[in-house]
Amino acid sequence: MTRTLSLGYSPCPNDTFIFGALAEGRIDPSPLAFKIFMADVEVLNRKAGAGELDVTKVSVSAVVRLLEDYWMLRAGGAMGRGCGPLVVSRAALSPGELRRRSLAIPGKLTTAHLLLRLEGSHQGPVFEMPFDQIMPRTVAGEVDAGLIIHEGRFTYPSMGLRSVLDLGSWWESRWGVPLPLGAILIRRELGPEIARTVEERIRWSLNHARNHPEEVWPYIRDHAQEMEPSVIERHIEMFVNEFSLDVGEEGERAVRTLLREASLLENIPLPNKPLFWDQED
Repeated sequence: MTRTLSLGYSPCPNDTFIFGALAEGRIDPSPLAFKIFMADVEVLNRKAGAGELDVTKVSVSAVVRLLEDYWMLRAGGAMGRGCGPLVVSRAALSPGELRRRSLAIPGKLTTAHLLLRLEGSHQGPVFEMPFDQIMPRTVAGEVDAGLIIHEGRFTYPSMGLRSVLDLGSWWESRWGVPLPLGAILIRRELGPEIARTVEERIRWSLNHARNHPEEVWPYIRDHAQEMEPSVIERHIEMFVNEFSLDVGEEGERAVRTLLREASLLENIPLPNKPLFWDQED
């Protein structure tokens, strides 16, 4: 008997690359089926918080609030080096000059916002908005600076913006581990066997995309809005890597480091539950 699970991920090229073959039926998901829900990661963070999705991409920073109900999967997430969020502005600013300026952020639950708070240079007002509005509204002068993620890392110079602070570099120099940005969660109540199957199907989907990129390219392009093909390719190259197939020991250490820091900052104790589905007794 087929069981249908809700599956949430973003329209960003790294997610559509990983999940495209699964979404389009290019791999066999049986005995499962998936109902796709696609949205900005901050929407997914909040949907997960409300328990509305069985399997979903979230910001790793949001996981600290979700561990009572969700396990992490070892495949499908976003982690790496040299791929962190940036603070950008129209005028040249030092991190010290940024301190009291107004700043647009892609959501208070995002890993980008957590890193901004942990680094501590900025203490001014923040304004939440969809990530694709941050650079245009910074250029327009509606805010002094913007906290950018995703493909903004590649395109901000073309909009006349300057880098003020590289939060990924700060994280790597501070902790010596890769930066965990996004994770795939699954509801604990589904049990380890379903979790194992979902993780396996994600790997199948990712491997299919790597072996047959021409098959998933139209799906990626259709959801990438007006992104240039070269930017799509750079996005995938940066955010889809060996950690996407399996976080491994180093990746798990990085995740636990970030969750520890989030727990201390937010004063939210981490539950005494296994982080990954395969750590259940």
